[in-house]
Amino acid sequence: MRELIYYVAVSLDGRIASPAGAFDAFPVTGDHFDVIYQEWADTVPAAAYDALGLTGPRGRFSTVLMGWNTYAAGFEFTDDPYPHLDQIVFSRTHSGSETTSVRVTADDPREVVADLKSRDGADIWLCGGGDLAAQLVDQIDRLVLKVNPFVFGDGIPLFAGECDPMSFGLVATRSFASGVVISEYERR
Repeated sequence: MRELIYYVAVSLDGRIASPAGAFDAFPVTGDHFDVIYQEWADTVPAAAYDALGLTGPRGRFSTVLMGWNTYAAGFEFTDDPYPHLDQIVFSRTHSGSETTSVRVTADDPREVVADLKSRDGADIWLCGGGDLAAQLVDQIDRLVLKVNPFVFGDGIPLFAGECDPMSFGLVATRSFASGVVISEYERR
């Protein structure tokens, strides 16, 4: 069965972006990127993947889920960040472009994920944001946190909004000279 994996960069204080939604404080270089490029190549936007000449295997994920603000954060570069994946953006107020493979929907994220999990395919990547993650916390099978060695002090939390407590067990953790720690948890 397909898993829903919340794979996301986070600060030491549990923020995935600044109060204004910026995530540019997260490092874009460092020894941890070798692991990302090899093991999580699906999560590298297509333009960056091509520009960097990456050849890491893709296929871990077949679908990416984003809230509108997470999706819109990349508009400076593209409106079709992951054309190699089925891209689903959740928004109650925006609609999609007919020129991209991105599907914008106001559907209930829990129902969409339940439907996706019932179908064949690779895993489902929850890219962000915190509001969407809080809505889907009951369906998240695995957390992969790229913990960065700084604090925002305020900003968008890993899970924004109310959600029921959920227990996860540590599966693996790796630390890097960059100060980044990648920790993987599975739902208990």
